[in-house]
Amino acid sequence: MAVISPDELLAKKIVEVLDENVQKQQAGVDVTAREVYVAKGPALVDFDNKERKLPEYEPLAWENDRLELKPGIYKVVINEIVRIPKNAIALCLPRSTLTRAGATIYTALWDPGYVGRGEVALAVHNPHGLVLKKNARIGQIFFLRTEKDMEEYEGSYKYQNL
Repeated sequence: MAVISPDELLAKKIVEVLDENVQKQQAGVDVTAREVYVAKGPALVDFDNKERKLPEYEPLAWENDRLELKPGIYKVVINEIVRIPKNAIALCLPRSTLTRAGATIYTALWDPGYVGRGEVALAVHNPHGLVLKKNARIGQIFFLRTEKDMEEYEGSYKYQNL
């Protein structure tokens, strides 16, 4: 596997960004906070997804393009539209500024064929909280080219948040 260059990601619109000049990095592209939600109930995770139940979420309202987040877990929908080719996978890691602020994001592997505005879990660990500005750069997504075309993802999250 090899990292796909940010120039290729942007030229082929594998990732659509708000501002290429700001978000393009050496090995990937920054992702930004579009919407933030808090869970209002429990979830159920099982083996074959037959009983899977995600929690209900309540959107948080931006005030002057800011959110004051207390310690806890939040769902964040990113601005960027991602289209993962059949010969790639993607991973997203937190930006170092976010970790230095006492927060991080958690994501899963992004499969070949996924299309959508992804969601990440934002964990605020700083006991004093985190002020998050709308469109803040919170993570960096990077893509690895696979040795051959893979079967495309066709799960329930394909085309999410579009």
